[in-house]
Amino acid sequence: MSSGMIRAVADGVTVAVHAHPGAKRTAITGVYGEGAAAQLKIAVQAPPVEGRANSALIDFLAELFGVAHNRVELHAGALSRSKVFLVRGVTRAEAERIFAPYLLTP
Repeated sequence: MSSGMIRAVADGVTVAVHAHPGAKRTAITGVYGEGAAAQLKIAVQAPPVEGRANSALIDFLAELFGVAHNRVELHAGALSRSKVFLVRGVTRAEAERIFAPYLLTP
């Protein structure tokens, strides 16, 4: 898994996300970019207005990691498709394990 997508920080991990708001459903759809610039591509059902897509991404990541919503925070990119989320209380190894099934290529 790309080192740029998931980074260990003092209190958890950061996850680089490339959001696609207004999708039919919220789901991980692959990887956007390569190497250090790689981001987890997530389609988001919510529209990109009034922070709805950001809130939906926080909800999605909290559920995916099995943590409370207040453990996930938008760290950068509030108005951009490229975002960085901080997930507290999760190790890099746990994050890689959680994302692995979504990123396997057939």
